[in-house]
Amino acid sequence: MTDIYQKLAHHLDHLPAGFPTTETGVELRILKRLFSKEEAAIALALTMLSEDPAAIAEKLDRDVHEMAPLLEKMSKKGLIFRSTKGGQTKYSAAQFVVGIWEYHFNYLSEELVRDMNEYIPHLMKKEWVKHPTKQLRVVPVKKSVSAEMKVMPYEQAEEIINGQSKIVVAPCICRKEHELIGEGCGKPMEACLIFGAGAYYYEENKLGRTITKDEARDILNLGLEAGLVLQPGNSQKPSNICLCCGCCCQILKNLKTLDQPAKVVSTNWVAVVNEDLCTACEVCTDRCQMDAITVDDTAHVDPDRCIGCGLCVPTCDFEAMTLRETDPAKHYVPPRNTVATYLNLAKDRGLI
Repeated sequence: MTDIYQKLAHHLDHLPAGFPTTETGVELRILKRLFSKEEAAIALALTMLSEDPAAIAEKLDRDVHEMAPLLEKMSKKGLIFRSTKGGQTKYSAAQFVVGIWEYHFNYLSEELVRDMNEYIPHLMKKEWVKHPTKQLRVVPVKKSVSAEMKVMPYEQAEEIINGQSKIVVAPCICRKEHELIGEGCGKPMEACLIFGAGAYYYEENKLGRTITKDEARDILNLGLEAGLVLQPGNSQKPSNICLCCGCCCQILKNLKTLDQPAKVVSTNWVAVVNEDLCTACEVCTDRCQMDAITVDDTAHVDPDRCIGCGLCVPTCDFEAMTLRETDPAKHYVPPRNTVATYLNLAKDRGLI
């Protein structure tokens, strides 16, 4: 008979973002650390469509008065997603990444982190690198954008922030997990901006705090100083912006192991060097999170490694670094919203 955790792993793998199996079974160890058997059975009944406790109780042939507090407890633990509208609370399945893992910031252990560090490279290889639709994309930092660049509002972090009515800042789980096992980098911990329904979930689960638009812009500036890459959700109306370092971010550090990370990142920009202005000072190499820049008599950018984050541009005192569009004929336009992103991802994976 199939184990309840194998069933849950299969169920999570049939959500858009996936949860692929491994030869070692580390994914099952992770689920056993997170879910009780009862919680796993309940999670199996949930989909990405929100339902009220009565509907879920009916699916499981259980009493709604018993089911409602169980669902609330699971949502507080970060095992499922909760949303409230018009006074009515509904619940839905949470994807493993981005989702369940990020919701577990307050429940990390060294053993869980080590299991995740074993699993994430496998997840990246099987899902993130393999499929054309990504959950996140890269946008250039503001100070790298010139007046001549045709940058759309959804490619500007400041414009994304301006369009929000609710913003929560949360600590970065990637930096926290590395800190927990003695590999922290010391870069700003509060580095994840969450919007919309997700912002209320984070706030209610004590995963972050509400901030103003001005405070969000201040965080962007701190991120620029620290050399953090801006990765919003891959839609024109993203639900988040992550400020990521190449040493801790599970996405960036795994992309860095590839020969051509630019090939699997949704970006429209690449750094270029004016060799006449370059003094070979090497400041840009320290800023680059993808090891895309080498220096001899002048700096050189490998376009197959550059992800267009623009971090190298504002710190070049000699204005030798600029961004240019990778290919105007193939300008990447993200899906219109997060639902469209996950529908595209589900299509990529043959789920619909």
